[in-house]
Amino acid sequence: MSTILVFVEQNSGSCRRAALECLGAAAALGGDVVAVLTGPGATDAAAQAQGAGRAIVLSGAEPYSPDATASCLAAIAGDLGAQVFLCAATATGNDLAPRVAAHLDSVLFSDCTDLAAEGDSYQATRPWLAGKAIAHCTSSGPVFCATTRVNCFSPCETAGASEISERAASTDGKARVTSLAPKEGTALDVSEAPVVISGGRGMKDPESFAILEELAKAFGEAAVGASRAVVDAGWRPHGDQVGQTGKVVSPELYIAVGISGAIQHVAGMKTSGTIVAINKDADAPIFKLADFGIVGDAFEVIPALTAAVSALKAQG
Repeated sequence: MSTILVFVEQNSGSCRRAALECLGAAAALGGDVVAVLTGPGATDAAAQAQGAGRAIVLSGAEPYSPDATASCLAAIAGDLGAQVFLCAATATGNDLAPRVAAHLDSVLFSDCTDLAAEGDSYQATRPWLAGKAIAHCTSSGPVFCATTRVNCFSPCETAGASEISERAASTDGKARVTSLAPKEGTALDVSEAPVVISGGRGMKDPESFAILEELAKAFGEAAVGASRAVVDAGWRPHGDQVGQTGKVVSPELYIAVGISGAIQHVAGMKTSGTIVAINKDADAPIFKLADFGIVGDAFEVIPALTAAVSALKAQG
């Protein structure tokens, strides 16, 4: 039976949704799924690692260091004889996975939308050429390494890891974390939210994003994103940017407000479940991609949409 090693991100004792999806992808491949967790609350989170039969908690790993964690993951993969290493394509995963693959002398397939086992080999499906094509990849390396796109896989409905052990974290690493500052606010990350409402230059100014925030609150589990032009103008932080040079998202619902539909933006959201475009320009390219389009003034449409969503929520 093959061994599949999965790095599971957690926060204060709760597994991140993206990590649970990655575990779901691992379980679908078959084999012995082993989760590795680190940070405060990792032991509690390990019990929630649905899809993993075993979990390893890295003790003494605070503060988190990608270099040291990658070294430790590679060592665990070697000790277990793992054939596969997976982690979610989050900011942390995209930073960590290439380091692990380098340690294992393996190729990394990033941002995969599907994984499959074919005999003794594995296949990854991933967007290519900014989403214009789909690549089907196989690896001849010693370990198949991949990151899974957020919102493309389903978490398992099984119990968490039944066997939890500890392992001393590696102290190796060229970089050393000297301090950590908590991020202000508790808003959902655009890469994990089931609903994303993104604004472009059509929002006119940074203050106008308040109406998008109100719509996000009406939906509940929703996040506000932004186009590159908005981020470059300093209206929103880079963490909100959706696109080829920002974050790739695949929410159940994506609402593009005042966004024309530049190629680099489309590359970051085209795999969304349902796409709604709101723009004053009826010829905006975004309408060619949208499932539903509204030609109108966002400052009239969004408040009306917020009221409608709130009314539906009130009805239960």
